[in-house]
Amino acid sequence: MVSSSERVDSQKAPEPVGLYPHARRVGNLLFLSGVGPRERGTKRIPGVTLDAEGNISSYDIEAQCHSVFRNVRYILEDAGSSWDKLVDVTVYLTNMKKDFPTYNRLWAEYFKDNPPCRTTLEINCLPTPIAIELKCIATIGDE
Repeated sequence: MVSSSERVDSQKAPEPVGLYPHARRVGNLLFLSGVGPRERGTKRIPGVTLDAEGNISSYDIEAQCHSVFRNVRYILEDAGSSWDKLVDVTVYLTNMKKDFPTYNRLWAEYFKDNPPCRTTLEINCLPTPIAIELKCIATIGDE
C-alpha cells in the first residue's frame, strides 16, 4: 500500500527555484526539498556579493548558514514540525576546505541539544549563486 503525501508550502521560506514544493508529508515524516539561504520575495542572498555578470565575487558562509537554518526552521514550523524533530540532514557545500570549519562550528551551536544524523558533501555548484544547501527529513506530530 502506498502512502499518500501532502504538499507543504511555506509563506516565510524563499520561493522554490523550480516546480517542487517546500516539503511533502508522508505519514509522520516530513521530507524537505533542498533549502538554500535566499530570502523570500527577492533574489537577495545574505552574505553574497555578485559581479555584473551575476557570478559570486565574494561570500560569507556564516551569514549563509544562519539564513539557511532560518529557512529550514520556517518550513518545519509551517508544516507543523520543529527544529528538534529533524532526524536526517544532507548538507551540500561548494567549498568544503574553506567553509567546513565555520559551518561545523555553527552546526554545533544550532544542534547542541538534539543533533540529527548528518551527511556533508562538496559539490561543484548549486542552481543559484549560493555556497550551502540543506536536504532534510523530520518527524511531525506526536510520535
